[in-house]
Amino acid sequence: MPITNPDYSNINPEEMAAAIGLKAKHIPLLVGSFLDESTPILQNLEDAISSKNYTDIKSFAHSIKGSAGNLRFNEIYEMAREIELAGAQESADFDYDGYFVAIKTAISTIKV
Repeated sequence: MPITNPDYSNINPEEMAAAIGLKAKHIPLLVGSFLDESTPILQNLEDAISSKNYTDIKSFAHSIKGSAGNLRFNEIYEMAREIELAGAQESADFDYDGYFVAIKTAISTIKV
């Protein structure tokens, strides 16, 4: 089941920086890059889900998973991981749409 309530609107740059081993001044740039890069990846993931292209589902979910994991967006990471695994298994019964919406909603809460 997708995580339906992650909220990243109150990112603490100092805590995030400490968690990933960087200086707080770099966090807005990294988060901004994540947001910019996730937009086309999400579109591609949505298209892959619509066409049931499991190879692309796996690939685009992997991209989101990696970026989210690096920034410690743990709920996004976990949901992208689930989509990636389902895509790898070519699981027709997985709730791709539900997870996609949950990831997109979670990303929308991220503020730079």
